[in-house]
Parts: sequence; structure tokens; C-alpha cells
Amino acid sequence: MRQEIVHLNFAKGFRGGERQTLLLIEQLAVRGYAQKLITREDAELAARSGHVPGLAVVRLQQPYALRAGVVRGAALLHAHETRALQFAYYCHLVHRLPLIVTRRVDNRIKTNPVNRIMYAGAARAVALSRVIEQEMLRVSPGARTAIIPSAFSDDPVDGAAAARIRARFPDRFLVGHVGALVDGHKGQSVLIDAARALAGTRPELHFLLLGRGEDEELLKARAAGLGNLTFAGFVDNVADYISCFDLFVFPSRHEGLGSILLDAMRLQVPIVASAVGGIPDLVTGGKDGVLVPPGDAVALQEAIVDLHAHPRKRQALAAAATATVARYSPAAMADAYARLYAEAGVPGPKRRF
Repeated sequence: MRQEIVHLNFAKGFRGGERQTLLLIEQLAVRGYAQKLITREDAELAARSGHVPGLAVVRLQQPYALRAGVVRGAALLHAHETRALQFAYYCHLVHRLPLIVTRRVDNRIKTNPVNRIMYAGAARAVALSRVIEQEMLRVSPGARTAIIPSAFSDDPVDGAAAARIRARFPDRFLVGHVGALVDGHKGQSVLIDAARALAGTRPELHFLLLGRGEDEELLKARAAGLGNLTFAGFVDNVADYISCFDLFVFPSRHEGLGSILLDAMRLQVPIVASAVGGIPDLVTGGKDGVLVPPGDAVALQEAIVDLHAHPRKRQALAAAATATVARYSPAAMADAYARLYAEAGVPGPKRRF
């Protein structure tokens, strides 16, 4: 009998949650799982999943409720974000299939009977961090929760591409950031304020921001006139850029986990990040990174200046982070989910690709 795992993700773009969904699918394919991915019609995740062996990709048009038959014959449903959870829970009721839900954000969940029932009805409600788990339990005390952190991306670094990036900023100490340009979430305006404060006193520092988003024009207006800051836009070769950073800065105002921090750790780039949400689950301040209060441009600027002035401290943080990140491999994440699938009645396949 075909034991098919059906993944559901209805996000349109390709952000951290979609990257983690794809990493898991890739790892499960290596283990020989039969898989199907259900997305919205225009999802970027679907377009990026064509290389996965044995994966069936289904793009749905609304109304989704009329398409419940698409999961018929599945062994288990795995919802990877809230919009997909609503459809997955409906399919769970119609077809009596076990359901696992992964919540990746620390946004406040609306307190209502539907959310309480959906999280409680799942075989497991998975959180990336303790703060997300606490939020699910606040809304649905009966939820059977588990914590499975995100994984680092194992994308290789193209040395030639990295050299070209570095050559654009000769003799500069690169302070880098990667994230959707949504200031209420990622806090780029705090980083811009720090860059402005340092423009006159630390001209050797250059700030490089990767990403696009709804606040792009507002943030560019806030950075107007700054010669020490560059918006690089959305790039596919994120690892090449991170490998060029001398310092990775992540001034989020709230954060479920911050999986991009794992990529910085893997590439041995020291980190300054906000002490908020799930970030302290990954970064131990003073050991494998520096944590600062969210929204505090002065504290952020002081941490940047301190690490710029102390290369041995940067090296020590990066070395400690290398040991930390080893626990967050894609394989480890997939093993954790495979155990939950088995608990829900779906044993692992006997074959491997």
C-alpha cells in the first residue's frame, strides 16, 4: 500500500517557511517517502519543487473546499502554514486522515473555537520554538505539541560569485542582513538608524540588505543619502552573499525562530540579533552570538562597533556557533518529523532513492 505524505502550503511567495517545507520534502524523498505537495495555483514553492524525485505537485484554485478529493488515498496530511491548515483540517474530517500541523510564526493566534479545535485535533502540533509552542497552548490547551526547530540550508557557496560580490565593496567591513523588507517584523529601520549613526565615525563599515517586501520604498526613503548602505534586492544565491559578510545583523521586532541565523552560523559569520521570540532558542548571547533588545538602534550600533573592533571576539563567536549549528541539519529535522509520522501510524519506507 502506498503510504503517501501530503504536504500543504498555500503561501504565494518563497520565504523562510517555504524554504523549510522544501528542505523537509527533499530529505523525506532521500528516505524514500511517497509525497504530494498541494499549493495554491500561483505558488513559488510549487515552481521550486520540480527537482524532487517522486514528488507529485498539485496546484489548487479556489474554492479549496471543493477539492478535498485531492488528498484521497493519503496516509497523512502535513499542513505547513495557517491557510493550508484550514483546508487540511477539513480534509482530515472528510477522509479521516491523521493531521500534523507546523506553526512557524510567533504571531498571536485568534482565540476562537475553530483554532482551538484545529490545533487540538491534530495528531501533533509542531512549533519551531518555545514561544510558538506557548502561543498554541494558550489558544488550544489540549493540543499535543512538539518542538522541531528549522534546519540550516546546505546550499554550497560559489567561490567565484562570492569573490565578485566582495569586489563590489573593496576594503569594507560588510554588515549584512537577510529578510523580507517588512519593518514591523524584521526591524530594518533599526538597522538603517544604526547605519546612519555610524556613517561619519565608521566609514569602513558598509551595510548590505538582502530581500524585498511591502516596506521596500519606505525603508529606501528612510535610508536616503546614506552612502554606507546598499539594498541588494531579492537574490537566489543567498549563501554566496552571507559568506561575504563580516557580521550578520538580525534586528527583528518579533520572530518565530529566525532560521536564516542557522545559515550564518554554518558559514561562520558572527551574529548580532534581537533577544526576541524564538531567537534565544538558537543564539546564546555572549557564547555563539550577541543579543540586543529589539527596537534599540543604540544597542545595535554599540554591538556592531564592539565586534568590528575585536576580531578575536568575532572569531570566538563564530567558532562556538559552528558547534551549535551542527544540531540543526536538514537530516536531523527530517528524522524528527519521521518519528512523528510513525507515531501517527505512518511507518518509514523500506526503500531509499
